[in-house]
Amino acid sequence: METTAVIAASRQGALKRQLEVVANNLANMSTNGYKSSQMMFVEHIVKSKGGERLISPKLTFARDLATRLDTTDGAIETTGNQLDMAIRNEGFFVVRDPQGNELYTRNGQFRLDTGGQIVNQQGYPLLSTGGQPMTLGPNDAEINIGRDGTISTENGQLGKVRIVRFENPQDLVQTSGALFSSETPAIDIASPDVIQGALEGSNVEPILEMAKMIELHRSYESAKSFIEREDERQKEMIRSLARDA
Repeated sequence: METTAVIAASRQGALKRQLEVVANNLANMSTNGYKSSQMMFVEHIVKSKGGERLISPKLTFARDLATRLDTTDGAIETTGNQLDMAIRNEGFFVVRDPQGNELYTRNGQFRLDTGGQIVNQQGYPLLSTGGQPMTLGPNDAEINIGRDGTISTENGQLGKVRIVRFENPQDLVQTSGALFSSETPAIDIASPDVIQGALEGSNVEPILEMAKMIELHRSYESAKSFIEREDERQKEMIRSLARDA
């Protein structure tokens, strides 16, 4: 494959991965606490010999480096549900999956399971500052959650919701929807700002993502067309050599 075709193929591959990221953002625009992602690229640009002018804006070898997490807050909306919680400013709730792994989320849509545990929508228990699930008794009807995350009922204090932060949020790995894992240790926040009866929405901006999707499709088709033309040019060269032989 010639250099021009390699460059076009690199561009096409990078665009395909970027399309997958945008499609995932759009699929989660209604997921509470979801954080959108963006691809990070590096372009190797070729200049003409002895000059500053680029050979062509299209002749850039594209290589995707990583996916960047957009950690800006989503809009907080009041729901009035006693177990809904939103975190103002930094912080993540901590839940535990069936394998015993701690996962982190900004999705504060919790409920009670059949045993009275406070769990998220996947059924993973919400952890307290002591690292234990939080369970309400059958006589606990009035649930109050303080701004610091302390949960209490008419029968007394239940515990304090564990809220953590990370030195570098870009170390978080998105496992599904608004759930994250991390190999770096979480740092407990001593004085979080928790809002009861409210949820943080997704931070995806649908109109911007749709516009990005359309632009990416056009660029992808353009790269595909370039490769097809280049392929036809090479075939014609081979046919020409065969005729002249």
